[in-house]
Amino acid sequence: MTRILLISGDTREGSLHTAALRTAVRFAPADIGVLRYDGLRDLPAFVPGEPAMPAPVALLRHRAGAADAVLISTPEYAGSLPGSLKNLLDWLAEGGDLRGKPAAWLSVTPPAQDQAALTTLEAVLAHAGARVLKPACIRIPLAPQAVDEQGIVNDPQLHTALQDMLRALARSLAAPEPRQPPSWQVHSSLYPVVPRRESSPRFSPGRLYT
Repeated sequence: MTRILLISGDTREGSLHTAALRTAVRFAPADIGVLRYDGLRDLPAFVPGEPAMPAPVALLRHRAGAADAVLISTPEYAGSLPGSLKNLLDWLAEGGDLRGKPAAWLSVTPPAQDQAALTTLEAVLAHAGARVLKPACIRIPLAPQAVDEQGIVNDPQLHTALQDMLRALARSLAAPEPRQPPSWQVHSSLYPVVPRRESSPRFSPGRLYT
């Protein structure tokens, strides 16, 4: 079974980002295991080379290490990522816990409200060695009233989008690694290589659900 770790970058109670990921747990396909990380407030500040790993960090790294892929939903603060989320990613980057893992983001706000945060998120994930799966990144703006009393988003569009994202992440794990070109293609200037056009992905990057 594919295991996907869900991380919200919002520490506020009643957060739309957290509610969207809570909804992902409810509506995940039966063959995909999802776990929502909820220890963002408990993480200590990142200290490079910390010899004694704090317990909250050890738990975070254990959960990230056990996951096959990561899905993140975050707001934008002061033109960038929330400091608490960047702190979490710093811990994971130092430990190499995201290296090689597919990652995607879910946006629940209009483009003008979080684009800088998403750009930074992709850069940090890439630096940490994660494989940002752009075709699985989806934007579906939500209104606060879409969240019910249990903290679940009752928008069917989101339910479909979440299932699409989780399946895309799972499929990426089963896909073969791209083959490296033979050395003669790399070094020969006599026989130029015309790369074959790949088929279009199922989703366009940052697809907007309307």
